[in-house]
Amino acid sequence: MINNSQKIKVFRESIPSFACKPGCHDCCGPVTASSEEVSRLPMKSDAEHDEALAEFNCPYLGKNGCEVYDERPLICRLFGTTPSLPCPNSCAPTQMTDPKIERQVLKFHKETRQVLL
Repeated sequence: MINNSQKIKVFRESIPSFACKPGCHDCCGPVTASSEEVSRLPMKSDAEHDEALAEFNCPYLGKNGCEVYDERPLICRLFGTTPSLPCPNSCAPTQMTDPKIERQVLKFHKETRQVLL
């Protein structure tokens, strides 16, 4: 049986990446992530979380963009790669995420405890 860490690895490898418009952070709002994903991120204080949430931002959004880009949660990786989560600036990979992978990621989100970042 495949564990959550292995699932996350497979999903990460299956979601294509693409270049965003410089300076754009439209997808960096409050998001949820599995406990497994959160455990890979540096700790943020309650004050940092509260400040980000008050501005409808992710606490990992820094002045130069995502501070945890390589470890960003699955939902962040999915943004802009599926018709259900389109980029408002029309950025997208050359090939979108396979719908089967998208369904599996969404199922993973439903089946795992999600934490608000």
